[in-house]
Amino acid sequence: MAPSLSPDLQKKYAALQQQLLKLGSVAVAFSGGVDSSLLLKVAKDALGPRCLALTACLRSFPRREAAAAEAFCRQEKIRQLLCPLDEVALPVFAANPPDRCYHCKKFLIAALRQAARAEGYEHLAEGSNLDDLKDYRPGLRALKEAGVLSPLRTAGFTKDDIRKLSAFLGLPTATKPSLACLSSRIPYGEPITAAKLERIDMAEDFLLNLGFKQVRVRCHGPLARIETAPDELEKAVSKAQLIYDNLRQAGFTYVSLDLQGYRSGSMNKILDENKGKPV
Repeated sequence: MAPSLSPDLQKKYAALQQQLLKLGSVAVAFSGGVDSSLLLKVAKDALGPRCLALTACLRSFPRREAAAAEAFCRQEKIRQLLCPLDEVALPVFAANPPDRCYHCKKFLIAALRQAARAEGYEHLAEGSNLDDLKDYRPGLRALKEAGVLSPLRTAGFTKDDIRKLSAFLGLPTATKPSLACLSSRIPYGEPITAAKLERIDMAEDFLLNLGFKQVRVRCHGPLARIETAPDELEKAVSKAQLIYDNLRQAGFTYVSLDLQGYRSGSMNKILDENKGKPV
């Protein structure tokens, strides 16, 4: 049976469509994740060729996600512009302070806005939702300062709303696991390098190819701390030797399995316990 929308979600959907129509044209910061995919789809349906997808190809952006973003745009016949960027070259980002995301977003927004204007687009929009306000998200401050539009938040969308509307529209991202940039796998205060990000990307790509649905490889120096969905812990144990061998090949000296399993924002726990300062 095809999914249906509740009256409340129908109102939010209509409000989102009206927002986008009033803009006339819009460039969408598109990562290929659940949120930005829905925003881009609705923008394309509302504005047609007056919608542009801007994808920042950062070192922190998993290669498989870049490929998925390109595939989505091809499928939906949306014009996409790829913007290669090197955030690791920013000293304040590479130092990995607790507000790392703020500095990265500021750098990213400046580049995407420049690209959008060069293509004739004045409005730049991104896909954050109301649930993002509940976690430590310093990047949201950069969005506000730069005047980037957040149509999903303005229309009152939660993450659950986004998944339900995505399913209604038949998007392949409706059940896609939540994602975060690779730099979020490195503890605050530990320098971020291109080599570390490459190591993490290789390790996570291997685990996803093994069939794990929700996985993070947290990088603690030479140690990889693997977080999987709780119901996949047994699978990880059963493949322990294979995982160990491959993560060693990726560049880790030690490999561990977090017995608590995956949880979003687990690296922020250290800030809570140390009053906002990394140890």
